[in-house]
Amino acid sequence: MIEFTLPSLGSDMDQGKLLAWHVKPGDPVRSGQVIAVVDTSKAAVDVEVWKDGTVFELLVRPGETVPVGAVLATFLEPGETAEHARHAQHIRATPRAPVPAPEPAAPLTNALSSGATPAGRRPVSPAARKHAAELQIDIDTVAGSGAGGAVTLQDVERARQTAPCALAPTERLSETRKSIAAAMSRSKREIPHYYLSEAVPMRNAEQWLTELNAQRSVTERILMAALQLKAVALTLERFPELNGFFRDGLHQPSSQVHVGVAIALRQGGLIAPALHDVASKPLEQIMRELLDLVRRARAGSLRSSEMAEPTVTVTNLGDQGADAVFGIIYPPQVALIGFGRIEQRPWASEGVLSAMPLSIASLAADHRVSDGHRGAQFLTELRERLQRPAEL
Repeated sequence: MIEFTLPSLGSDMDQGKLLAWHVKPGDPVRSGQVIAVVDTSKAAVDVEVWKDGTVFELLVRPGETVPVGAVLATFLEPGETAEHARHAQHIRATPRAPVPAPEPAAPLTNALSSGATPAGRRPVSPAARKHAAELQIDIDTVAGSGAGGAVTLQDVERARQTAPCALAPTERLSETRKSIAAAMSRSKREIPHYYLSEAVPMRNAEQWLTELNAQRSVTERILMAALQLKAVALTLERFPELNGFFRDGLHQPSSQVHVGVAIALRQGGLIAPALHDVASKPLEQIMRELLDLVRRARAGSLRSSEMAEPTVTVTNLGDQGADAVFGIIYPPQVALIGFGRIEQRPWASEGVLSAMPLSIASLAADHRVSDGHRGAQFLTELRERLQRPAEL
């Protein structure tokens, strides 16, 4: 028997609300499959399962809020029968009453609230009604695709896409701000930060990208942000003390670089989901995945692996940003790298003064696992990698 629990989707998360199931009892599931949607204080997140099996029981109903670690569902392991599972349940403490299976013609998320539907009104699932209220969408204007014209969560999402003027609720923004404040307060309270910065000449990188993009269509062009992410990831492979976590008094360096990308949300607030294995990917793939990540983050459609697995965070202020950014480490990570805007500044080289496009790269790091000397070496190597963009 496999217990599927609510994962922690960030150090500031202690509970989540189940919005929808994408499976029902009897369905086979594969590792990496999205099976549920959970609402955190920052976003609605697609939650993946990481073991193969067959859904046995769904123990939490859409609309319920449960703590991190709570069992949401149970699965049969490959080769395990329902009889074996029921026998195991009798041996253990009595489980929660399972969520009843849906009617065959409708997915589980179409389950209606108890009681008869008033005459003249279409049935609406509780999750759909709640989500529509959060998005300020009139539920009576949403076309239903469920049994008998029932309005489902998916119907509300489709209505959201066709109604871009819908406003994010004040409650969501307030909860996001509270979540950010809690995480950053914890970070400054518990992590002994040190800060370093380095001026990085960007002429070589800009010229190389200009030549590269001249041969590409507009939709295939690579932005400077992708180049910077790849340079950071490759450099971190040589500085493992800056890539990983500090948990329970122990440093846990990561063998892979999953870069959390700081993304400003349109309704306000910030989120930093992960791009996985950035060091091993070509720039074209990083660019595609970056654009997709930003789009889904702003649409509130992220995956649990993207929220739970960043090993380091990079924030890029872009052309409209400030000269430099000195960020706060997101626990349990141990470093944050920032890039300010690129602008022309005086630059002396071999006794000659000229104008040079520069960006200030900054490092905020945890003094419990690294020191200023290693941090300075990291920034120096990062600067040098960006002088050789063709090697990234």
